Amino acid sequence: MASKNPYTISFGKIPTQFISRSSIIDSITDALDSETPDEQAFKLTGIRGTGKTVTLTAIERYFRERDEWIVIGVRPDAEIMTDIVSNLYSAVPALTKFIDANLNLSAFGIGLNLSKKSPATSMDYVLKTLLRELSKNDKRLLITIDEARKTKGIIDFIQEFQILIREEFPINLVVAGLYEDIESIENTDGLTFFLRATKFEMTPLNITYIRSDYQNTLGVSYDDAEKMAFITKGYAFAYQVLGKYVWDSGKKALTKEVIMKFDEVLADKVYKKIWSELAPKDKYFLSFIVKKDKMEASELLELTKQNHSSWSIPRARLKEKGIIDVETRGVVSIKLPRFKEFVDEQIALEGELQNA
Repeated sequence: MASKNPYTISFGKIPTQFISRSSIIDSITDALDSETPDEQAFKLTGIRGTGKTVTLTAIERYFRERDEWIVIGVRPDAEIMTDIVSNLYSAVPALTKFIDANLNLSAFGIGLNLSKKSPATSMDYVLKTLLRELSKNDKRLLITIDEARKTKGIIDFIQEFQILIREEFPINLVVAGLYEDIESIENTDGLTFFLRATKFEMTPLNITYIRSDYQNTLGVSYDDAEKMAFITKGYAFAYQVLGKYVWDSGKKALTKEVIMKFDEVLADKVYKKIWSELAPKDKYFLSFIVKKDKMEASELLELTKQNHSSWSIPRARLKEKGIIDVETRGVVSIKLPRFKEFVDEQIALEGELQNA
């Protein structure tokens, strides 16, 4: 093994060793790169640690390598249209010259103060003017927003974006965010376009790919690599965590110490946050669901002494947060690795607190 650990547990940092979401990346890049794209906006969603940022970064890199594309990443809490214009001014020489010669953007702190021209007062007008200039120069613009959530800036921008694509301007959008955050934006009045935009869920990584990666990168045996891959359940962050601590151990094997660190990191960086956001009834149902790898819904209702109507809302919430899998009709299973151990510990701790 090389001296530097190729795995990372830092969110937002692109690891040296990772498994690409090739099908999602190819679907989006192929669609946007066509001469007349059918869609100009895409959404990436999933729970924390499923590879949204890594996938978004791969899409940005793809387009940054193409001369006809300009890529701008903006924050969800920013004045997005102002940020876009400011980036275009500073990063695109042709537009810098165009703005300095034609537009007085002094009101926004951008460019030269043209005394003979009245300051622009509408950023909508400015953005349209610049997009028209980009189109004349056969350029396209891609806007990316990571950790997207419902903010005034995002709502204002998406409303304007709907107008821009109707008028066939060369602007495109890819956003990434948690399930509940993307859904919150989708459900905002007046954003029907965003609701209909294609959404890609960060589904579990291929177990075979994880096994091969562990075998080749860590030098573990086929059996250990397969066991490790199944422990991760294809959860991208878990794949990185387990790889990191097996690497750090230097033993080319799965040990109890590695599993302890694995559980600790998942709990501290992901699971405690998820648990804190669950309703009491969600936690109650989970305490029974984790008892088996897979459980019939009828058995769950029998164990909990609940009916279908009382289960429907917790079911929807747990599914939305990426905790349970209900794709197989009438069957419930946990999607997160070693979540049973975490839930058991939390219930024991909360029980002790209640009895204290």
